[in-house]
Amino acid sequence: MSVEFQVTFDCADPAGLAGFWARVLHYEVQGPPPGFTTWDEALDAFGVPAGERNSRSAIIDPAGTGPRVFFQRVPEGKAAKNRVHLDVRAAPGLTGGDRMAALEAEALRLIDLGARRVRRFEPAPPMEAGFIVMTDPEGNEFCLD
Repeated sequence: MSVEFQVTFDCADPAGLAGFWARVLHYEVQGPPPGFTTWDEALDAFGVPAGERNSRSAIIDPAGTGPRVFFQRVPEGKAAKNRVHLDVRAAPGLTGGDRMAALEAEALRLIDLGARRVRRFEPAPPMEAGFIVMTDPEGNEFCLD
């Protein structure tokens, strides 16, 4: 039996990064707990000071099948390459030029959202189908695969 899990990002701006990744993954920002119509209403009820309201955020798969992604504010900045990263499957089933064209199109969409392109790796069969390395607005590496 599998175990449910979430992916957690340490970051400086949880709300901003949650918004970015929600658009990348076609997720949605997780809504407030039952009984509240907005997060501000819930945080007021919980007594959370205004300065702490962007200390965490989360996004969820609207279909309910993908993992929850959680963002938590930490005091230190990113210092080195990620040891774990997301591969965003932007061209499943495609090969060669069609695959790379689909990855390039997605890279342009994500750059408009605040991502940065790092490097393109060309297909090298049989082991490598080709991919593009990118970073999110806070410098976390991910791949368009």
